[in-house]
Amino acid sequence: MSDSTKILVAQGGGPTAVINQSLAGVVLEARKFPNIGAVYGAYHGVRGIVDQNFADLTRESAENLERVAQTPSSALGSTRDKPDAKYCQEIFKSVRAHGITGFFYIGGNDSADTVRIVSQAAQEANYPLRCIHIPKTIDNDLTINDHTPGFPSAARFVVQAFMGANLDNISLPGVYIGVVMGRHAGFLTAAAALARSDASDGPHLVYVPEQVFDTDAFLGDVKRVMEKHGRCVVAVSEGIADAKHQAIATTLAKTVEKDAHGNVQLGGGALADMLGDTIKDRLGYKRVRGDTFGYVQRSFIGCVSDVDQREARAAGEQGVRYAMQEKRDGTVTIHRTESGGYAARYELSALEDVAGKTRIMPPEFLQGPDVTDAFRQYLKPLLGSNVPQAYRLGRNPVAKIPG
Repeated sequence: MSDSTKILVAQGGGPTAVINQSLAGVVLEARKFPNIGAVYGAYHGVRGIVDQNFADLTRESAENLERVAQTPSSALGSTRDKPDAKYCQEIFKSVRAHGITGFFYIGGNDSADTVRIVSQAAQEANYPLRCIHIPKTIDNDLTINDHTPGFPSAARFVVQAFMGANLDNISLPGVYIGVVMGRHAGFLTAAAALARSDASDGPHLVYVPEQVFDTDAFLGDVKRVMEKHGRCVVAVSEGIADAKHQAIATTLAKTVEKDAHGNVQLGGGALADMLGDTIKDRLGYKRVRGDTFGYVQRSFIGCVSDVDQREARAAGEQGVRYAMQEKRDGTVTIHRTESGGYAARYELSALEDVAGKTRIMPPEFLQGPDVTDAFRQYLKPLLGSNVPQAYRLGRNPVAKIPG
């Protein structure tokens, strides 16, 4: 990189509660390097790069950047475009036209693949472009990483939402089904298990895409829990599938829509409605309710993990240091230290080790329609400080008086 270097940062994929921490981390860390003369931001990800729809983030005050960092959602806007080699050549043309020599893309595994292709294009053209992928996804499905920025805050929301649903269900018993995001990986749904503070608390059942979903077994589980507790709270991933790998959510759909990545659209309330109707029809329970959390879990303001905030910021900062000091391309990855207590460390891993790959929950995190203590220990420190707790009245019954 030469004097008066220009760098470009963009955000891709689904917004999160802390993606702007990574953005602020890139911009503010870049200002510490005297040879960086300008920091540009691309509106709406790679689409904004191709259209040269840039903002000069050099003109943003540090004070405002800190405010934006505390605000969920993608401040620059995002995109669901999945660039192929031709698309990435257009990205490279825009970058080259502006004399940009540092490209930082905050996103998931598809975003990592975009960075990989752009990096290759720059190398083939012998153009000095440093390309850094900064991790982000609430699905927690990036390989190499212990966990991914955005997931802890979304998990914190899921935990608190199921705490509330469980308390509601205690007051008016019945069957409650909460459908959580998770196409191939069940980390976010599994987080619901940490809502329990008592052995009788829900969710009583947890279903994730890593395990085959069998409707008959599901009904048997619900019946067993109802007979034991007189109520049943269920957490289920939107991506649960049968033994033929067909998503359960698609079995009711009259038409199947796909996004730009070729993924079947799993959103909406179809799965919750289908499971609820199946319970009513085959088990005869009348009070059955379902919710689909949908987009609300991604950027819920006021429900953010302080651990997640710190790590998302650090990922952006580390990305700039790797580019400027080590002059390497790659993806910033987060690793858990092995010593006592929780701490994270950062590495720069090869783009091809993350690009386009999906991590799923390991078997040691799952046991039947539930999670193991290993998963609880894995997630608990990521949720951050001051997670709310639920309390109950003591059981002090008054003796009945015979009439």
